[in-house]
Amino acid sequence: MTTLASGTDTLTRDALTVLQPGFTGTTAPDWLLRRLGEGLASVGLFGRNIASPGQLAALTAQLRAERDDVLVAIDEEGGDVTRLEVRSGSSFPGNHALGAVDDVELTQQVAHELGRRLAACGVNLNWAPSADVNSDPRNPVIGVRSFGADTALTARHTAAYVTGLQSAGVAACTKHFPGHGDTAVDSHHALPRIGISADVLAERELTPFRAAIAAGTRAVMSAHILVPALDPDRPATLSRRILTGLLRGELGYDGLIVTDGMEMRAIAGTYGIERGSVLAIAAGADAICVGGGLADDATVQRLRDALVGAVRVGELPEDRLAEAADRVRALARWAGTTGRPADGAQGAQGTQGTEVGLHAARRALTVTAAPGLNSPDAFEPLTEPPYVAALTPVANIAVGDETPWGVAAELVHLLPGTVTGSFSAGDGPETEAGESAGRAALQAAGPRRIVAVVRDEHRHPWMASALHTLLAARPDTIVVEMGVPQAAPRGALHLATHGAARVCARAAAEVIAGVMGW
Repeated sequence: MTTLASGTDTLTRDALTVLQPGFTGTTAPDWLLRRLGEGLASVGLFGRNIASPGQLAALTAQLRAERDDVLVAIDEEGGDVTRLEVRSGSSFPGNHALGAVDDVELTQQVAHELGRRLAACGVNLNWAPSADVNSDPRNPVIGVRSFGADTALTARHTAAYVTGLQSAGVAACTKHFPGHGDTAVDSHHALPRIGISADVLAERELTPFRAAIAAGTRAVMSAHILVPALDPDRPATLSRRILTGLLRGELGYDGLIVTDGMEMRAIAGTYGIERGSVLAIAAGADAICVGGGLADDATVQRLRDALVGAVRVGELPEDRLAEAADRVRALARWAGTTGRPADGAQGAQGTQGTEVGLHAARRALTVTAAPGLNSPDAFEPLTEPPYVAALTPVANIAVGDETPWGVAAELVHLLPGTVTGSFSAGDGPETEAGESAGRAALQAAGPRRIVAVVRDEHRHPWMASALHTLLAARPDTIVVEMGVPQAAPRGALHLATHGAARVCARAAAEVIAGVMGW
């Protein structure tokens, strides 16, 4: 492809303005700073870009030295999906835990405190919250990222989250429109298809987005999903019927529309990122998110040239590209002029900001006694260090495999000498793999009391089999479910944390060690 001149013409600047690329490293590379000078208006941050709050603040200051109104975006949902604390686990429970508590003031407070920390580091756009109604329990990519399977609950907590986050001066980006909850396919790997009627979609999937729009969400992220009831031909990200007809027209939304990552296989594997980006802008998207896996100047140049070329051949109206760029700049102005709350300001009165995450995680914990116990109060906390058997599934790409999970690290603080091992399905039939994992855990545990940690037991037959093997031999095993608690509780004590954030692990460990009462 012939490279178009990088320059100062309006068309080229608009094409750069609509891109939200990522990059590698903990300082801004020269190519990124140069592109900011040429018109690039947004960057996306991931765990690879963050080492500490101080380093992140220095990085965003470096970006603003080049362009003072740059939008700095991040994928910081709290809970399982954290970039600020990618190597330690989040100080905030995720959506599913907040939905389990069902206290909208608490959700607003958590979102505000998370936003305050982002703003303090110079981040002003958060690709959160997930407004997806997790209606399919098999969902491999949403799960605990959703507030729950109940539409009304999801809607009220989505609105509360948007309000709390934006009260800290950070723009919310509600996702994944028109709703990624009723899928059994991860759009990072393939194109999911949602085969529901338009009526069901309007009543269920769209309700939380209506609530987010009413709450003033500054951005909405599209989903790479095919919804034949709305558009039988193109996924939502590339569908004018969905982005312009439905979101803009019927729902009356006039803020920024951002695409999900264009390098995800649902788009890259079907249309390619260049063609997909052109189609997305033509359909009504305003910003192209790319950089979760592609993070270099060559990608930015290819996408810029694809957009400019599409305008020049008449495939993409120039005024549509200009409109998209104007919306990016409008959000940048909002982010630059919104006053930040004073240090220590709270989104809701009550718990101190620094403790709100742990407070929420404790409230979200569900404790179920074994049939032989009259109540959880009859459970005798452990006084000796246990063996923690983590039955570990493959992490989905949105969560990543860098972030630690489980209860062992927290139990070590409360019961020094706690040891742990990780067990997975391996190869072969799932039932046999599970039995093998269970036997291996029993052998590794020896005489120690076992704490078995699972994540979405209901989605993994091998995990259920491993747990059955453990409980058959050691019925005093304590079970901690850190995913969606869809499977029936079992074990001497069953704890559902509704997420795998570090504070969720802390809350469970406190119960196991009897540090605090229920």
